Amino acid sequence: MSVQALRADYHGTMKDAVENFHGKQLLNIGWDRHLMFAAPICLPLPPELPFEALVREVLPGLYGQHPDFARIDWAQVQWLRGGEPFSPEPSASLADNGLDHKAVLRLRTPGLGGLYGIGF
Repeated sequence: MSVQALRADYHGTMKDAVENFHGKQLLNIGWDRHLMFAAPICLPLPPELPFEALVREVLPGLYGQHPDFARIDWAQVQWLRGGEPFSPEPSASLADNGLDHKAVLRLRTPGLGGLYGIGF
């Protein structure tokens, strides 16, 4: 994402550069239509984390309190990487799935319309 400075002579240091996360990278994760979570959640994760570990170990800690979470049919989940549909390779790492520093990952869960079905 490019940034335009207000002054031509401005030269700042990017505080969220990947080098500042001690081997981890930021991943933004959002669950479409589930507005109990108002915005994507940003986490520092190791790029070598397998995608299946993200689903099995990380997502329950983020979204497990939502009543719909236990009802997710993971075979039907639609994944979006940077707004584009994609099919992750479960055993491949986040990096190998194209999820680099500050990537945006979204999941859509067909048949689950948010808290009490009020997601839009």
